[in-house]
Amino acid sequence: MFPSIRGKGLSDMALSKLVKEQGISAVPHGFRSSFRDWAAERTNHPREVVEAALAHVVGNRMEAAYARSDLFERRRRLMGRPGGVSGRPSAGRRSPMRR
Repeated sequence: MFPSIRGKGLSDMALSKLVKEQGISAVPHGFRSSFRDWAAERTNHPREVVEAALAHVVGNRMEAAYARSDLFERRRRLMGRPGGVSGRPSAGRRSPMRR
């Protein structure tokens, strides 16, 4: 979601530095929390798909033993929703990131 110059994801430290340099009074984990809230309140995607998108592991050992899918296609649809995480902001909304 946040690619680096090398095409890989930004490290926790790089993302923390970027947020601080932009003058945003937030922490990177807040993005994850906001995503979780957004997905729960604004989409109909199952909890399992949202948790997989956040790279959370199943805590229950029995359930984890049967959860063999990575839910990739369903996670892709979640991340590609219009106006959502990877889409454009809805009309009238501004992106919190400044250049």
